[in-house]
Amino acid sequence: MTDQDDIRCWRLDDGVQTLVLASVADALPEVAYWGGPLPGDEDLAALARAGLQDSTGGMLDTNPPLSVCPEAQRSFPGQPGAILRCADGLPVLPRFRFAAEEVGENAVTLGFTDEANALRYSLTVEADRETRLITLWASLDGDAPFLCEWLAAPVLPAAQDADEMIDVSGRWIGEFRLNRTPWSPGARLRESRTGRTGHEHFPGLVVPSRGTTNTHGVAHGFHYGWSGGHRMIAEELPDGRRQIQFGHAQGTQIGAATRFETARLYATRATTGLNGVATAFQRHLRDRIVTWPKPDASRPVHYNCWEAIYFDHDLARLKEIATQAAALGAERFVLDDGWFGRRDDDYRALGDWEVDPRKYPDGLGPLIDHVHAEGMTFGLWFEPEMVNTDSDLYRAHPDWALGPADQVEGRHQRVLDLANPEVVDFLHDRIGKLLATHAIDYIKWDHNRVLPLPDAAQTAGTYALLARLRADHPQVEIESCASGGGRIDFGILRHTSRVWLSDSNDALERLRIQHDAALFLPLAVTGSHVGPRHCHTSGRVLDIRFRAWVAAQRHMGFEMDPAELTDDEAEVLKDVTAWWKANRDWMRTADILRLDSADPAVIAEQQQAADGSRFVAFAGIAAASSQILPRPLRLTALDPDARYAVTLRNRADAPRLSLGKPALKSETVTLPGRYLMDHGLTLPWSFPLAMWVIEGERQ
Repeated sequence: MTDQDDIRCWRLDDGVQTLVLASVADALPEVAYWGGPLPGDEDLAALARAGLQDSTGGMLDTNPPLSVCPEAQRSFPGQPGAILRCADGLPVLPRFRFAAEEVGENAVTLGFTDEANALRYSLTVEADRETRLITLWASLDGDAPFLCEWLAAPVLPAAQDADEMIDVSGRWIGEFRLNRTPWSPGARLRESRTGRTGHEHFPGLVVPSRGTTNTHGVAHGFHYGWSGGHRMIAEELPDGRRQIQFGHAQGTQIGAATRFETARLYATRATTGLNGVATAFQRHLRDRIVTWPKPDASRPVHYNCWEAIYFDHDLARLKEIATQAAALGAERFVLDDGWFGRRDDDYRALGDWEVDPRKYPDGLGPLIDHVHAEGMTFGLWFEPEMVNTDSDLYRAHPDWALGPADQVEGRHQRVLDLANPEVVDFLHDRIGKLLATHAIDYIKWDHNRVLPLPDAAQTAGTYALLARLRADHPQVEIESCASGGGRIDFGILRHTSRVWLSDSNDALERLRIQHDAALFLPLAVTGSHVGPRHCHTSGRVLDIRFRAWVAAQRHMGFEMDPAELTDDEAEVLKDVTAWWKANRDWMRTADILRLDSADPAVIAEQQQAADGSRFVAFAGIAAASSQILPRPLRLTALDPDARYAVTLRNRADAPRLSLGKPALKSETVTLPGRYLMDHGLTLPWSFPLAMWVIEGERQ
């Protein structure tokens, strides 16, 4: 910290970026600099003074600060950082002044007070020197209860040389769609008000500078780690300044309290294109956020029985499926919906978390024993936060359901009120009893409807329940599923270690979804399954080779009736699964790098080992190309002076109409990194809906 000419400054460094906060006249600080690393002895106050902007006619004489929490009391012309009211509803317009600081090696906590309103504002900023991610959060405390309609996490500026922003929308079976929106005066507001993260509004934003691609240029990335619905505001003020705000969905912190706190905002600046942003998020999530039940264990090949049986549970058939799945290479068997209560369809029995004696007269033990005998661990599906009105639980406790009695249901179900400690205790007891009396290694935790009204307390209750179960059963892994990708964020992943990216098992859809999700998610948490030949969500019929290699790009699994496989399909699946097992450990810690394909029909990525010694590139041909022959595929992040032995792993998949003799069709080629990045690989011709898999090893 420096103090010169009434300017206080603080800095955070991680080796590739420096963030400087500057407080003028003890007001809330602004971000005075966010860029490449500054010299250690930089005069930060001089830097802050150099950045003070001019004023002209038609403006205030001094620009109101775009601070970490912009204050309406200081005539700020845009979205304020806090919207507060007294307990009686009257507006509160705070004006904070510096009070205290706590400066550590990689973190700064600053305190500010508003004596007139008896409020205290605190912000913390942490820099991680390994993952290159900055974490920020803020809190407000008062002497008396007050209402908080909106509190932004510490506000960051957006780059002035950015022409567009990239945010994320989606829908069920079509998650993680990237939207490119031009910057213009005014605000772009995205808000999830469904009570969960949502398929529609993933809480992420990337701001690329002009000319930035996947592999080149400067980009800034943001993610708000909260599962209960969020608000994002990307605003260009009339004077041209730009701000990024993230916080809980407005008005969801219901009721007066003496303390409110934001979730963590994760941010980074990268100079290696969108991939620089992506790798920071991937590494931080994998290495800092997720608490792995078995940190040293390989990620097991997953089998889920849902699309094989749905609600038709028959013990003999399930044992047969387990045997077939194990023969294909599965290492974990997950029993999905339909095992409990009188659950014969999705109209009944949610909440009755006891094994159905009609389907399992001897309980789950015989199936679990068989699964173990086949060399697999056992997982079980739950949807704890929900209830059907046709259930013993609802009949006993209709008051435990959230929302009005005449509400519109979703998937024939209602939401349990997890802000009620009795509900949390009940669920903890029922789920805990099953975990304590059965050898269950895995929970698929589903969430199949939106809330009847958004309430942050529901998310806090869910986190508390998950934390209690994890503490009691630390070896049990939990997957976050919400009709697929409806609850994926760094908040839920503090309590879980896998996400079900989408309910779509269509490999073509998954190719695009997981490619775009890689801006934020690593392989280790991203489930991807080989679905049925005839896809249940799209109606497409896709070749087993394409389906298998798309699943092998992430945490691999199967989700089909194994009996449908021909002998050839079974051999292909076993081969790809064996390849994945041989490579999964180094791929778990690899960076997923999106490639700038010269052919828009090709969706390509490169997974690069942490030490740079090897890579695998996947080139998915998602559509028919506009030109006849494949354009060279340029790789990225290689040592330009090193040489790499490159092999086309699945060269035998070249179709009959691939008539020429590209070297990769018949041999391993050794090429310099510079050639691979500047010219690219020449691949064989192929039909659409196919995948080329290229392995490389540094010599």
